[in-house]
Amino acid sequence: MQLIDIGVNLTNSSFDDKHQAVLDRAYAAGVCQLVLTGTSVEGSEQALELCRQLDESGQRLFATAGLHPHCASDWNAESARQLRGLLKESSVVAVGECGLDFNRDFSPRPQQEKVLEEHLALAVELQMPVFLHERDASQRLLEILRDYRDQLPAAVVHCFTGEQKALFSYLDMDLHIGITGWICDERRGTHLHPLVKEIKRGRLMLESDAPYLLPRSLRPKPKNGRNEPAYLTEVLREVALHRGETLEDLAAHTTACARAFYRLPTISQ
Repeated sequence: MQLIDIGVNLTNSSFDDKHQAVLDRAYAAGVCQLVLTGTSVEGSEQALELCRQLDESGQRLFATAGLHPHCASDWNAESARQLRGLLKESSVVAVGECGLDFNRDFSPRPQQEKVLEEHLALAVELQMPVFLHERDASQRLLEILRDYRDQLPAAVVHCFTGEQKALFSYLDMDLHIGITGWICDERRGTHLHPLVKEIKRGRLMLESDAPYLLPRSLRPKPKNGRNEPAYLTEVLREVALHRGETLEDLAAHTTACARAFYRLPTISQ
């Protein structure tokens, strides 16, 4: 059984000096390929460097390159130039993390929207998929995406935590959906239980978003409270439960979906 973690923040400082051990545990758990999330120009460069350092085969580790909406205020012409260069690297497989966050508003909303459009234009130009962040901004995200969707090869709303209306709107636009350990949270994630059944095969992918979102249903829990890709199996278990699928079936179709979305190579068991 193979799994692909479509979003892990391996550049986070909590993983410093632990990268190989974290990857070894992931591989042992069946997480055979990982996409490292870039959330700033510097962070995207770091993600690419980790791919080079930790995966000599070029078959297991990949990265995205982009600016998280929290960092939208940092965008300038040089950002665009640097990102374009990063996106041409063979290990960089998607534009992002980019999008809108109207929950925390760390950057002004008009600036978030401008930077999102810059990312989408790059994705159209380079014909690359997009790794999207959205929080409390589904309607505005849809409005902006509408002008680009027909020209984009694919886009995923990562770490989906929204309600039915947003999910159905995303699916109607033929977007992919990423599910994290949020679904394992009995305090705030139970609304996802009936919704995951509505995501058709070929549009559903799984992600850890580590070191964040440690699945609360995980037993035993790590003493450090840090999530890592090896725990993606707990997300698999919870999603399979609520979709009425076996672990093996869910792993097979979500892995095939992620591999096609990111154009990743097939690897042996």
